[in-house]
Amino acid sequence: MLPLICALALSACAVGPDFKQPEAPNTSSYTETPLAKKLATAPGVPGGTDQEFVEGADIGAQWWELYKSPELDALIKRALEQNPNLGAADAALRAAQENVNAQIGGQYFPAIGVGANAIRQKQPSAVYGMNYGSDTYNLYNATVNVTYKLDVFGGARRAVEGARAQAEVAQFQLEGAYLSLTANVVTSAVKEAALRAQMQATEEILKAQTNLAEVTEKQLIIGTVSRVDVTSQRTLVSNSQVDLFSYERNLAFARNQLAVLVGEIPSNANIAKFDLANLHLPEKLPLSVPSSLVRQRPDVRAAEAQLKAQNAFVGVATANLLPQFNITGSIGAAALTSSGLFGPNSALWSLGGGILQPLFQGGALLAQRRGAIANYELAAFQYQATVLNAFQEVANALRALETGAQALKAASDAERYAYETLDLVQQQYKLGTASYLAVLYYQNQYQQAKVKSVAAQATRFSDTAALFAALGGGWWNREGPAFKPKDIANKDQNETSGTN
Repeated sequence: MLPLICALALSACAVGPDFKQPEAPNTSSYTETPLAKKLATAPGVPGGTDQEFVEGADIGAQWWELYKSPELDALIKRALEQNPNLGAADAALRAAQENVNAQIGGQYFPAIGVGANAIRQKQPSAVYGMNYGSDTYNLYNATVNVTYKLDVFGGARRAVEGARAQAEVAQFQLEGAYLSLTANVVTSAVKEAALRAQMQATEEILKAQTNLAEVTEKQLIIGTVSRVDVTSQRTLVSNSQVDLFSYERNLAFARNQLAVLVGEIPSNANIAKFDLANLHLPEKLPLSVPSSLVRQRPDVRAAEAQLKAQNAFVGVATANLLPQFNITGSIGAAALTSSGLFGPNSALWSLGGGILQPLFQGGALLAQRRGAIANYELAAFQYQATVLNAFQEVANALRALETGAQALKAASDAERYAYETLDLVQQQYKLGTASYLAVLYYQNQYQQAKVKSVAAQATRFSDTAALFAALGGGWWNREGPAFKPKDIANKDQNETSGTN
């Protein structure tokens, strides 16, 4: 009894280091220089509305609803139900959770098994010092066996701790997949809208260039321009047609990408068409305090959970170096006939305890512990790298928003001035007071300014989504699971459950 009491007392502690949550970086700012609280505006163009940072504000779980696009909301809802990568991450989480249950059952509870056998055997009676009796007989046996491993040094608890931590890894990997999916749908929809706008602008430019080419050909007939002017304008028309085909191709690619994100093949996806003018740019941009970023980012939380798991495995490897205590017992019956198994003289039982101290296994156990320590150090460096990357992404998103707002204002001004200049020069050309070379130059200038303006508009929407994603996406405010699948399970697969 005394050894058992001592063993139970020792089981209150566990070998190996206890996990300590890493401290958040000691900083009060994301960027090297202060940010402007309000961003530059470009009134009258998509993406040019007011935006300001709100320090310490929380992030809504459905942050994409700030774009106020029913089509975008519906597309994300479909993606959350059908995206196979999100479904795979959800299945990985469920598998990890069941592994925790398996570890708890295998480490904390005794193993109980029932056995029975029937044997017909021949054995000489002389073995027992007798010269009489039958040498052939039947032997029936039924037993209940119990084995329990005492967790004296906490190896079992460390194993369960490690399994729980790996389940946390899977959980935050699911949250990361959720965040990545929603952000990709938003940015892909913005890209689709931008390509559509650029294609429309190119079509308008092509129409104007074609009209001017027709005017130039008429002027060639009356001798006011040269053949070079006509061929130059037709070259410009052909180049714009090439640009138009390129936009059509890229637009198709963008729509195909959206189809895959929602878990559909492109021919069956029925993706809505997006327009930058119908997207609302969120005015209030939440800016979490830097110390909370490590608790909000799923990738950082997953890296921390991996660090916790490797810390626990160091404890498991340490416990394997120490004595292993076991208690075994069995109760049952044995008889020469099946009916005799239940007789008063057939009972048998056994109870025992054992201890095993590893002495020499070729250095395997020590090598395993050194490997576990190295894996912990690996996880620690990976955690540091993940934190640094998180702060870099937030800093990049903030600077992108600041410079993107300024770029849109400049691009919209350039587009307006280029259009006014081109219109004046074209009128002068028709009156014969401007050269064709001037028209050609300002046509190219306006075309480039228009395309740049549309790209700058799309950048404002995409950079806003990038900031929400870089700050963690508000998953902690979501109600319900990350993956909400449709009923796609195989009905022929019946789940089975047991006690093993």
